Amino acid sequence: MIAIIPARSGSKGLPNKNMMFFNGKPMIQATIDAAKSSKFLDSVYVSTDDEAISDFSKTCGAESPFLRPKNLADDESLINQTLKYMITKLENEYSLKIDSVVLLQPTSPLRTSQDIDNAITIFNQKSADSVISFVESDHPIAWNRKLDNDNRVPMIKDEPFSNRQEHNSTYHPNGAIYVLTKEMVMSDRFYSKNTFAYLMPRERSIDIDDLFQFKFAEFLAKSQ
Repeated sequence: MIAIIPARSGSKGLPNKNMMFFNGKPMIQATIDAAKSSKFLDSVYVSTDDEAISDFSKTCGAESPFLRPKNLADDESLINQTLKYMITKLENEYSLKIDSVVLLQPTSPLRTSQDIDNAITIFNQKSADSVISFVESDHPIAWNRKLDNDNRVPMIKDEPFSNRQEHNSTYHPNGAIYVLTKEMVMSDRFYSKNTFAYLMPRERSIDIDDLFQFKFAEFLAKSQ
């Protein structure tokens, strides 16, 4: 089983975030280190369009044998396209036999090697099509509202007052771990009837897209 870490150079929310120093080292290194420490992963590949990210990843022990095409590294490109490109190129040009992959986004630097191994264990035990990391949502989904152009809050008829504790817990993917069969990737799916969740705590579920999230995640990292 291999890990694929996608790390494109462009980011509008936080430019060059993958190489920003996070807790004393470039942020991508946290994900490479966690993947390298997994007892299940045979190889760790970084997919990037940036020569500097590629070179640095190699110094951390990851493999980055080729650069990603620019059309797979812009704001419109989808992650499944990158995974399909990586699998196809590694199999056709590097003679790898790939049955399943673990997608690890570098914007989740608080995820640990134990989290990775726990998700893979579920994947193996359940003979799953996919295992995806989830975290409990802060607020009940019933509290969510769509606002109109005037920011008017719509009312639901006869909606009673309720406390958060009265609602069932809901969960959402935190972006940290995706364990996928090759068939799922090549068919452009992450979910099936045989998909299972790996639950992670809030303190390891920060997905960094902006400076606030970066600073908060670094605060959590230094507090551990």
